[in-house]
Amino acid sequence: VRLVESGGGLVQAGGSLRLSCAASGSIDDIVAMAWYRQASGKERESIAAISNDGNTFYADSVKGRFTISRDNVKNMLYLQMNSLKPEDTAMYRCAASRFHLGEYDYWGQGTQVTVSS
Repeated sequence: VRLVESGGGLVQAGGSLRLSCAASGSIDDIVAMAWYRQASGKERESIAAISNDGNTFYADSVKGRFTISRDNVKNMLYLQMNSLKPEDTAMYRCAASRFHLGEYDYWGQGTQVTVSS
């Protein structure tokens, strides 16, 4: 499975961005997908996940502001990010799992999101 993110960039605080993750390869094996982020000097943080049956999970830091979604026809994963804050600045990566939520064995290279104050 190959994952390629896009949609990152520079945005002012309060603005919005939508990240996309294109999946290709053995897509039928995937049971869950997620978005992670890692800010400079900080540990990687799981921020949103979605299972094949559509259940979604969010970190408290993004709940109510970010929305994860999938388009299984287009093999795409999205992250709609609203009300962005400077502390959302990070490298965002999508991940996919053949097993279950929380255990991911495929990763994209990432897309940088920078939120200016």
